[in-house]
Amino acid sequence: MKSIFLRGVQQGLHTTWTLGKVIFPITLIVTILQFTPILPWVIKQFTPLMGLIGLSGEAAVPLVLGNSLNLYAGIAAIVSFDFTVKEVFIMAIMLSFSHNLFIESAVASRVGVSWWLIAGIRVGLALISAIVINLIWNGGSEQAVYGFISNTEPSLNGWFEIVIHGLQTAVVAIAQLALIVIPLMIIMQFLREMGWLTKLSQIFAPFTKALGMKENTSMTMVAGLTIGLAYGAGVMIQAVKEDEVEKKDMMLALIFLVSCHAVVEDTLVFIPLGIPVWPLLVIRLVTAILLTMIVAFIWKRVDKNRRKEPATNEHSYNTF
Repeated sequence: MKSIFLRGVQQGLHTTWTLGKVIFPITLIVTILQFTPILPWVIKQFTPLMGLIGLSGEAAVPLVLGNSLNLYAGIAAIVSFDFTVKEVFIMAIMLSFSHNLFIESAVASRVGVSWWLIAGIRVGLALISAIVINLIWNGGSEQAVYGFISNTEPSLNGWFEIVIHGLQTAVVAIAQLALIVIPLMIIMQFLREMGWLTKLSQIFAPFTKALGMKENTSMTMVAGLTIGLAYGAGVMIQAVKEDEVEKKDMMLALIFLVSCHAVVEDTLVFIPLGIPVWPLLVIRLVTAILLTMIVAFIWKRVDKNRRKEPATNEHSYNTF
């Protein structure tokens, strides 16, 4: 038991180092940019787009911060302005799909899937969902009533304090990563070496099979659904190495998870904003299931056609 524990700790430290090399610099850079004219300039460029999805220009602030950092940064920005319930709901669904875009997409890409594909799917889903909600929902014009959320920002003087704040934020991000990833890797090591992982995979096999994946993808799905892309990436990386998860299955798993990861936490954090949260959960789940099944169906048809091509070409040559 002790040896399993130590191997889990070792794997957790290795995974933390792998993901930390991505998380630390991005968190540092984005945090510092908040205190420069660059971020306000970026927000200004996005302002015309806000009108197309039913949002006021100020909505660019929480969307940029939420996509650059995390949901909490986006929520802190939302409560800084007066938005309607409809506007808050649109921003909530958009951030549910595409929050923490750079870090989560970067660490998820470590399993071998293109960063541009992951980020593109998330941004595309965010924009499409916003347009659809804006067109079909005529209500929500009343002012949103926020709960007790602190939106205070640190008062910093000079570049030295800004850089120190950025370093502290990045270090805290890595510490939080380690506190989640290391225990998770220990649990995964026990599950794997005690044979429980196989049983757990069998339980989730019908669900993953319905989505076009093999049963050894189930732990990747569970990790992503519960703890998110950034932290779940550790399990994904481990699954590719040790569970021999095929590239197709990992691709389908990521497509599902970029639409619907950390689904419980990401839904509950929006409760204090005074919006209906059950639709958030339902929209993300339904979108993830339908999108994954469609991609799996197309992939299967393409593979089937590719297998037919050599036989067709050979027949044409002999006939000639």
